[in-house]
Amino acid sequence: MDLVRRAHAMTEIARKARTRGRRIGLVPTMGALHEGHLALVRAARERVDLCVVSIFVNPTQFGPQEDLAQYPRDLVRDSDLCITAGVDYVFAPPAEDLYPPGPPTWVEVEGPSSRFEGASRPGHFRGVATVVLKLLHVVQPHVAVFGRKDAQQAWIVRRMVQDLHVDTEIVVAPTVRDRDGVALSSRNAYLSSQERAAAGAIPRALEAARAARESSAATVDSVVQAACSVLEADGGLRIDYLELVEAESFERATTLDGERLLLVAVFCGRTRLLDNQAL
Repeated sequence: MDLVRRAHAMTEIARKARTRGRRIGLVPTMGALHEGHLALVRAARERVDLCVVSIFVNPTQFGPQEDLAQYPRDLVRDSDLCITAGVDYVFAPPAEDLYPPGPPTWVEVEGPSSRFEGASRPGHFRGVATVVLKLLHVVQPHVAVFGRKDAQQAWIVRRMVQDLHVDTEIVVAPTVRDRDGVALSSRNAYLSSQERAAAGAIPRALEAARAARESSAATVDSVVQAACSVLEADGGLRIDYLELVEAESFERATTLDGERLLLVAVFCGRTRLLDNQAL
């Protein structure tokens, strides 16, 4: 495995690989890798000849009161995990390489970008869309793999790629969960043992919503309330948002017809955790 630190070097590697007919896969990450990220790597490896993992803590997707400075960074550990997973290249550029001095250029997907996670974190998805497009241009992947835990992010990336005619297939891989059902996340490391136990209510709430959906008398409100009751019962969680949306449009659902997603964001202590359930 090679570590690449400059964008122009990564682009030259990608250009030569494409010339030789090799398919390139990209797994964009902010580091602090865990089994969830490695599952994305495995999903990429199944589809490509050459796998690139980007490790870049993107400053433009953090709000002024968020944890940019405290976000965990350990490039040596992350690189070792990538070697074990069979990654070919780790692309870890400095911030000034992706964001050169001068007036910035932004990418923004209107509509869902301002709702749910976008409403809680203004400007977040503008930062995500911008950095993902930069990475796609630099790495030139045939395939890029994202996790389903961040469902709204995956939807926005897919829409951006579609609208801007980017020649990359976006694959959304299943959420990887711990034994108690809690979705793996780099932010789980912030949780105390008591908070980690409280987080177990999140998958239970999703399961309650799924069970409520199967009732012949189910409504949007009854499904949401089933999840809400579980989240509020323990007292260790504070709901940021709990919404049922149409999976294809990310509009708020008014009926249960068709595929729906229940989106959950909660504060567990000072840590925000995300999850979702397809219904």
